[in-house]
Amino acid sequence: MISSSLLLLLAVISCSLCQLDVCGQAPLNTKIVGGGDATAGAWPWQVSIRIACDGNLCYCGGSLITKDWVLSAAHCFEGASASDVVMYIGRQRQSGLNSNEINRTARGIIIHQYYNDTQFNNAIALVQLSSSVMFTDYIKPVCLAAAGSKFAGGTESWGTGWGTLQSGGQLADILQEVMIPVVSNSNCNKAYGAGITSNMICAGTAAKSSCQGDSGGPVVSRNASLWIQSGIVSFGFEKCDDPKYPSVFARVSQYQDWITSNIGSNPPGFVKFNNSGFRSSLNLLLFAISLMFSIIPFILSSCLSS
Repeated sequence: MISSSLLLLLAVISCSLCQLDVCGQAPLNTKIVGGGDATAGAWPWQVSIRIACDGNLCYCGGSLITKDWVLSAAHCFEGASASDVVMYIGRQRQSGLNSNEINRTARGIIIHQYYNDTQFNNAIALVQLSSSVMFTDYIKPVCLAAAGSKFAGGTESWGTGWGTLQSGGQLADILQEVMIPVVSNSNCNKAYGAGITSNMICAGTAAKSSCQGDSGGPVVSRNASLWIQSGIVSFGFEKCDDPKYPSVFARVSQYQDWITSNIGSNPPGFVKFNNSGFRSSLNLLLFAISLMFSIIPFILSSCLSS
């Protein structure tokens, strides 16, 4: 006999799983290889962040992960308050008209409690939007790499942002995209001498990497039709045109629990990624619920009619 509390729990879970999963979908992105200027809507989760700092504007990137939250880098917000932050979503150009963009201020900023600003460990932050956004072809959330995801050396990934095209250069006006292969942590640690932890992931080559102004932006990999964020631009960009140094990113999969606990209801879509493919972290739960539905079909009926 199944208890009424268990039936209620299954009904709540199953109804939440009936909702359309929109993360990681970029219908306007047809990019296969290469890099350069990104077309409008190619990376619909990309966020341009402007932060008032010391009387000037500082620039960072971020990624939309739900209708209410943006993921970015901790060091972008050191000393900043929510009133200092403006975020642009659906943007292609930093200048001129972007007919598909919207902007939001910040309701709150959460920097990882164990962020280390000298070693760049736990270099992750969440920014809550002042109000929810509506998803369009130009504005969509990215999927996040679930705990246990594997990105082996050589895995194809893409970095995006409006950072400089070379060290010390001018910030880009048009959103840039570049394909950068993952570099194993062991090889990355050798390049830097030390300091690359399990909370980090590295990628890039001599000619292709993140640079100044890209901080906080996403690095994503595609499997089938979904784009999954593996990293957040963290450091290494001071040496972005030095062939010896890959770019270093906060490893998103290490922070699933932290992200979920801080966001609370309506969490992002987490997807497990590995070298041979991916599986949703909810697959096993879906399978178990489908078996349960075979003996309690009224739950399914209730979900579909809600």
